[in-house]
Amino acid sequence: MSEQQEWPKLSPMQVGLRGRCPRCGEGRLFKGFLTLADRCDVCGLDYSFADPADGPAFFVMIFAVIPSAALAVWLEVQYSAPIWVHLLLTLPFMLLTCVPTLRPLKGWLVASQYFYKAEQGKLHSHE
Repeated sequence: MSEQQEWPKLSPMQVGLRGRCPRCGEGRLFKGFLTLADRCDVCGLDYSFADPADGPAFFVMIFAVIPSAALAVWLEVQYSAPIWVHLLLTLPFMLLTCVPTLRPLKGWLVASQYFYKAEQGKLHSHE
């Protein structure tokens, strides 16, 4: 039986955000906080195809760090806040918006790579 007949196509968003195997939706994708497992512990899918590179960090910077920086600038311009205020407000805000989002975003990118059968681009010469 082919892989597509044996395993249903699962939404990268659903399985990736939960940190589940992109093929079966049951096995764990991670063996640590951000470290990918070698393979699925349920269906045996080899995760060596996965290379999210800097994708999760990029999305975190766009969606979390920019609002954190905006908060810091607003505090400084509006209130001329001393450094201790920034340490008490801006730093925890940045950590709470950056760290928890890394793992779901990495899972989503890995699941998307599997779903769309992404691979490294190749150049073909026409002779």
